[in-house]
This record gives sequence, structure tokens and C-alpha cells, in this order.
Amino acid sequence: MSSNEKPAYICIARHGETDWNVAGILQGWLDVPLNDKGRRQAYELVAGFGGSGFSKIYSSPLIRSRETAEIIARSLRLAPPEFHDGLKERNFGVIQGIPKAELAELNPVLLQQILKRNPAADFEQGESMDEFADRVLDAIAAIARPNAGKRILAITHGWTMDVITRHIAGLPRSAMLNMKRRNGECVWLDVRGKSIRHL
Repeated sequence: MSSNEKPAYICIARHGETDWNVAGILQGWLDVPLNDKGRRQAYELVAGFGGSGFSKIYSSPLIRSRETAEIIARSLRLAPPEFHDGLKERNFGVIQGIPKAELAELNPVLLQQILKRNPAADFEQGESMDEFADRVLDAIAAIARPNAGKRILAITHGWTMDVITRHIAGLPRSAMLNMKRRNGECVWLDVRGKSIRHL
């Protein structure tokens, strides 16, 4: 097997908790730091990664992911994380930073779509589902390319993980998921070229 046929093994993990996660505010591309529980979750990830053999950590550049990745990198004595814009959360446009109670009055239909994590939700001045999914899946393939045969950790976001979850389950992008990845939850991927499968 030539080196370019070897898969990259990528562990995708959701960042630790923020106060906005608790309050139910869509963060999108806004920068919100981890709270104390979120930092603890990052250290809990470290404890679970003993012997995982990661050679590198990638992260969304948004501070909640960055902070999670930096805690893990320091604890595992790895190089500082490398940031990839493709791992960012979906851009939710004009409703980023608006509490759910307020959104319930402004746009109750959109709020229901958000609560159900409906990929068909249309976010004014935000990303379409196809733009978002293409960006995420392209990022995973791009991260895998120089890392064939290696184990990589990538820290990202909830809706980003939804895209990956649908893809590895063979579901259409429009599919509603009956689950939501928790803060600090992981999924392992086997990535060869454009093929992204559950490990």
C-alpha cells in the first residue's frame, strides 16, 4: 500500500461548554470563551486520549474551540494547534447572539427549526446548508491529505459535527438528526482522499 493510500485517522471532538451553550444562544462565528465546566471538559478529553497517539491537533479558530485545543495540546505535550477556517461553526447570520426567548418573538418558525437542528433553516446573511457542508467536508479531506497514516485530533462545533454525522451515516444533508453531539463528545473518522467514513 503506497503512503497516499493510507488513511488519516481523525478524531473530531466538539469544544467544551460556554455560557452561551447553557443559555441557548446561537454562537455561530461570534467568539465566546469556555466557561469553567468547558475547561474541565477539555481536561476530561485529555484523560480519555491517553495512548491515542495523536501527532497533531487542528482546531476551528473560534476561541471556544481554540481554547479547548490549546488545553489538550499542552496537556499531551503536542505542538500548538493548527487553525483551519473550514472547521468553524455554521455562520448563522443576523441571529447570532440573540437569545432564544427573543427569537421566539422575532421568528418563532426559525426558532423551532433551530431547536430541531433542522438543516433546512435559512439564516439571513449566513451560510446555506450546502455552502456549510461543502466547507466542512473539504476541510476534513484537506486535513487528512498531509497526514496519511497518522492520528489527528480536530476540535470543532455542534452543527459542524452534524454535517459529519449525516455524511458518515449516508444520510442526505437535509436529514433531521434525532441526536445532538454533547460538548466534549468525539467521533473517529477514517479519511482517504475524498472518502470520509466512520472508524
